[in-house]
Amino acid sequence: MDNKKGWIRIVEAFVSLIFIIGVLLIVLNKGGISKEDISSKMYDIELSILREIELNDTLREDILKANRSDYDPETGESPLPINWSDFNNPEVGLLEVRNKINERLPNYLECEARICEMNRICVPDKYSEKEIYAQSVAISANLELYSPRQLKLFCWIK
Repeated sequence: MDNKKGWIRIVEAFVSLIFIIGVLLIVLNKGGISKEDISSKMYDIELSILREIELNDTLREDILKANRSDYDPETGESPLPINWSDFNNPEVGLLEVRNKINERLPNYLECEARICEMNRICVPDKYSEKEIYAQSVAISANLELYSPRQLKLFCWIK
């Protein structure tokens, strides 16, 4: 009879251990950051940067007046898209926009922007193996100029 009580205690201990491990796995799994949490956080960051640019009259004007560095108006081609690498060129006039984007970025993100026509698909300059999160904002006019464009921001985790 004593022998059976020992086996029952071993089985009880084993079942208790399995139960505790199961509860811990469930709790740890719920506490982790899911992709959905990261996506919403990334989109919120991107939208706040884009809204700040959209509401700043000086930056809006810079975007509306900007042309590619190799743009030739005599050929009749579109001055868009303007790639992130062109934002550094003083002739393009987007240095302040680039600075505003870089200033607002958290240190764990890397981003680049592109200005495209409103009715065109806007994709990043280069493709990455990382997950890229994109948001855009329409910037179409100010009091003197009508030149509809979209500013698109592409971000990924470093």
